[in-house]
Amino acid sequence: MPISIGLPFFNAELYLEDAIASVFAQTYTDWELILMDDGSTDNSLEIAKSIKDPRIRVYSDGKNKKLATRLNEIVKLSKYDILARMDADDLMSPNRLKIQMDILEENQHIDLVSTGLISIKDNLEFIGARGSDNSNISLEDLLYKRVSVVHAAMLGRISWFLRNPYDPSLKIAQDYDLWLRSSSKNDFKIITIKTPLYYYREEKNVTFKKIVAAYKNERKMYRNYGGKHMPFLVLKSYLKSNIVFMLNLINKLDLLLSKRSSETNEGGVLKSYSNDLEIIRKMKTQLIKK
Repeated sequence: MPISIGLPFFNAELYLEDAIASVFAQTYTDWELILMDDGSTDNSLEIAKSIKDPRIRVYSDGKNKKLATRLNEIVKLSKYDILARMDADDLMSPNRLKIQMDILEENQHIDLVSTGLISIKDNLEFIGARGSDNSNISLEDLLYKRVSVVHAAMLGRISWFLRNPYDPSLKIAQDYDLWLRSSSKNDFKIITIKTPLYYYREEKNVTFKKIVAAYKNERKMYRNYGGKHMPFLVLKSYLKSNIVFMLNLINKLDLLLSKRSSETNEGGVLKSYSNDLEIIRKMKTQLIKK
């Protein structure tokens, strides 16, 4: 069964070739790649257009509409019934699509499959890994963040994305809003696996501005979907914001990054990542030669 892969990008010239190379390195080869430019002002669009393959479609209208709008556009542009997500500054294991497709096909009652991740620095250095195995995630689980759903590692049925579009008014945390909104309608049938098949450049995302904005949006969502849990969750969110303020004052925000992903080599995670990285690098060299 063919897959549409949606990859939106904005000023990602430093990383875009890595991301595309990891798509070409997939063991599952029946796909199309939709490269959606969001008004880049660097060389990202030129890089996207430089890779010649009939499976690639590049879209650009010169506007900066932000992520949620672009993701909704990708859903409508997709040729196939299955859509995989990916961000322009990340990479994925060569086995990612094959493993997720096997799970989706074996579980016709679910709409979505996500994976664990390996957190990496901008230079691809290993930080740690995280993920969990879940097959029945409730709204309460999402509200209390008992489970982790990796947005950019999502693969799912187009019919679900059409029923549950992203909210274009949100500039951050569009994914969390989508999970809560769909779950509140009993329409969040997902399996997550612990296996870290998505490689997430996380270093640059742990900034004071982004974290504070995320907590602000989080409180808005708690008020929308929290029900009886709302007062406690909002208070907890304010407390976390205060902790971030204090960490920022003493220049210790890096503690949040180390806490998110423990430095673990459980199950040979680091070796698998190193092997996958070598495959992706070789593919990148081939793409550049073309």
